Amino acid sequence: MTAERSTITPSALHATATGLRVRPDLYDEDYTSDEYEQMLLMYEGTMSQIVEGEIVKSKVLRITESAVILDVGFKSEGSVPLDEFKEPPQPGDEVEVFLEHLEDQEGAVVLSKKKADFMRVWEKIKQAHETDQPVQGTLVKKIKGGVVVNLMGVDAFLPGSQIALRRVPNIDELLGQSYEFKIIKLNKRRRNIVVSRRVILENERAHKREHLMKELAVGQVRKGVVKNITDFGAFIDLGGVDGLLHITDMSYGRVSHPTEMVGIGREVEVKILDIDWQRERISLGMKQLQPYPWQKVAERYPVGTRVQGKVVSITNYGAFVELEPGIEGLVHISEMSWTRNVRHPSKIVSIGETIEAVVLKVDESEEKISLGMKQTEQDPWTVLPLKYPVGTRLQGKVRNLTSFGAFVEIEPGIDGLIHISDMSWTKRVQHPSEVVKKGDAVNVVILNIDADNKRISLGLKQAEEDPWLKIGETFPIGTEIQGRVARMMDKGVVVDLGNDIEGFVPMSQLGVANIEDPAQAVKEGQAVDMKVLEVDPIHHRIVLAVVGYPDLPIIPPKKIIIDESPAEE
Repeated sequence: MTAERSTITPSALHATATGLRVRPDLYDEDYTSDEYEQMLLMYEGTMSQIVEGEIVKSKVLRITESAVILDVGFKSEGSVPLDEFKEPPQPGDEVEVFLEHLEDQEGAVVLSKKKADFMRVWEKIKQAHETDQPVQGTLVKKIKGGVVVNLMGVDAFLPGSQIALRRVPNIDELLGQSYEFKIIKLNKRRRNIVVSRRVILENERAHKREHLMKELAVGQVRKGVVKNITDFGAFIDLGGVDGLLHITDMSYGRVSHPTEMVGIGREVEVKILDIDWQRERISLGMKQLQPYPWQKVAERYPVGTRVQGKVVSITNYGAFVELEPGIEGLVHISEMSWTRNVRHPSKIVSIGETIEAVVLKVDESEEKISLGMKQTEQDPWTVLPLKYPVGTRLQGKVRNLTSFGAFVEIEPGIDGLIHISDMSWTKRVQHPSEVVKKGDAVNVVILNIDADNKRISLGLKQAEEDPWLKIGETFPIGTEIQGRVARMMDKGVVVDLGNDIEGFVPMSQLGVANIEDPAQAVKEGQAVDMKVLEVDPIHHRIVLAVVGYPDLPIIPPKKIIIDESPAEE
């Protein structure tokens, strides 16, 4: 080989160097053949040490704003983007890089620091994956769908669903933290590494669960961390196993929402109420750690005791009043007012309001206390008979009409009834609207007061003199008068004499013989001439006889339209 190389001419050496793409400045006529041959041997030796697709050692020459310039012992320098370094190197530092190509189109060496780092740790990562071993990593950057993890110098992807056992509200708080991860997916060609922290946490949880299954027992008092909150309760992590703390077991008092008692992440002390491993359910309680409030409650709240409490709930039938935490009493709607007809408790009380009441009944076994609000005041019905003796005249306001009479308010909350029979001395009232209207101010007389049943009977006609006492002077016997037929009766007809006075004509006095129905002789609204036969002021009765039928048009009596709408309370 030496003898052959010694015969190589400078031109041949130049051709060889050119074929090897040796830098032109290496060729110089001042070199001898032996010197050229020696240089080529050295160059070929260098080339044999640098192979594409492998990791090579390089020396940092200089650092620019965006790149690190490296010497890999080749004819040209190489560069690596600065962002491929976790920490910027210093000139003179020796670093390992991956040689992708000896030359690109511009004759530069193509290097990669990331690929070198990746290849160095790939085997370790692959082995950890195959043996199902955890690896240490640090969360470095939040990206779409998850987090970038620094895994032994290379980037791995941690999906958001694999960060923890439950959703992490703020991932930024985890950045910079180091944890153990399981490798769940590898792709060398794409340099794709997917890791999971959740898998490790689930395994830890499974081990703790297995241990807790042997340790937990009903009646135990343990500490746990609030894991999740719902409308019906909170889930407590007991250290690998979750238990449900139902809202009804949080407090003996009323709890509107679990957040009033617990918060996510807070440590709480609970008592194990029930365990069902088959259904994987554990029931927990907090109130069970507190004294039972209903014990000896009858001693604390004897019947007749006046108490104060806050309205915590309103229903259609009453209001619940909290006397102390865990102790509530019910004020029934019927116990709210002596005088008012309460349609709904909200008309009397509101939630959050503090009220006074009297204890009416206590049932410890059923955890019930009956309260009364009206009992804090004297029952006005007990003094009404003394305040308004029978015969008392007073003025009231018509509050409501019914088919049988009118209700008149004589004082706030106290109503009396004027029956239709007590509305007029003379008129046959079919409906109260013929005499009074809602809102009218009327003069009435107290007829009767039934305090036990809370009823007052009033008279409207009694407030005026009975005209029948002088009816004989107005209609002396034998007097001839004219009237109109008001309505038919079985044994005769009723006639309107004017001024709300009515008289009765028996069938035998209609002036038509041998009839069985008064309609055979007269019609409603027909005018008739009559003579007074009898006057009875005691029974409010005038008996008449028809003496003639004047030729006058028939005027039918007005029809009364009765309001059938339900009465207001």
